[in-house]
Amino acid sequence: MKILAVGDSYMPTHYFRQVFVNLEGTEHDVIYLQVDDRLPFAPGTRSELRIKEYQGAPEELCKNMAGVDVLVVHGAPVTDAVLDASPALKLVGCARGGPVNVDVEAVTARGLPLVNTPGKNAEAVADQTLAFLVMLARGFPRAQHFLEEGHQLNNNWEGAKFIGSDLRRHTLGLVGYGQVGHRVAHRALAFGMRVIAYDPYLDLELFGEIERMGTLDELLERADFVSIHARATSENRALFDAVTFAKMKPGSYFVNTARETLVDEDALDAALTSGQLGGAALDVVTQSAATGRHRFLRHGNVVMTPHIGGATHETLLQGAEMILDEVKRFCAGEPLRFVVNPEIAAR
Repeated sequence: MKILAVGDSYMPTHYFRQVFVNLEGTEHDVIYLQVDDRLPFAPGTRSELRIKEYQGAPEELCKNMAGVDVLVVHGAPVTDAVLDASPALKLVGCARGGPVNVDVEAVTARGLPLVNTPGKNAEAVADQTLAFLVMLARGFPRAQHFLEEGHQLNNNWEGAKFIGSDLRRHTLGLVGYGQVGHRVAHRALAFGMRVIAYDPYLDLELFGEIERMGTLDELLERADFVSIHARATSENRALFDAVTFAKMKPGSYFVNTARETLVDEDALDAALTSGQLGGAALDVVTQSAATGRHRFLRHGNVVMTPHIGGATHETLLQGAEMILDEVKRFCAGEPLRFVVNPEIAAR
């Protein structure tokens, strides 16, 4: 098999090299390509217009596709032209949870299975969620602002103004109990928290020792901390709006490391302003053309990061490992695990 592994500025080829090295020198020929993000690319064809969040130009991939059996990418654009550049192509892999840079329709039309890496960032996002919970409980944002303004504590007694809370003895409510949610639950239990969860799409037995709530309202009434881990859909857009925030316990905390579309940000801002929420921690917010300090940061009880929940070396390495596993399965004639177009794999 001839395998082309394409890296980009976020996931350079060295992550693929670390795990694909075991294939080198065997019956497989592994080639690595680092895309040049300076190359001009103006989408024009239907296939090119169907992709987004890509880096590089299809022409660069096309020049390296001769005889390629397996194409592996992270963020490189995979279009009609790229797929047609190698009649030998048998498998396409994308080391992302959502292969938005791949024309899935075009891949499927050619009868090619497309594999991806769902949940590769789950551990990293779960870690960040716990970090957020600790920061909110202990009032770290306010303490950080205190230091940024040039203040300092003159003695231990003045530290009383920053007394916060442990996580233990408090209840964490998880909205969504999938790849990230259940990992957050296990971490929170280790911190001594009570954990409840709401996810109408999962079977009861999957919750184990976590108490499952029958409705979202039940969870909101009981939780001291509410953390979202739901998949964004058209049905749950603005799931957390003014009505939802009003149902939360006064002074409770809100965490979002999932998707910004799940939150009505005006309602969140109002809940922070009124004191209905004791604080919020956000890794995702709506992108805006506005520059300068984000409006949420005027609140002294808000933590924000620029959508970096999955931005760890281990996450990228795991993505490469998951793709490698799929390649090995494919070469051995074994069933693939994470197929975006299962109707093809079933043929």
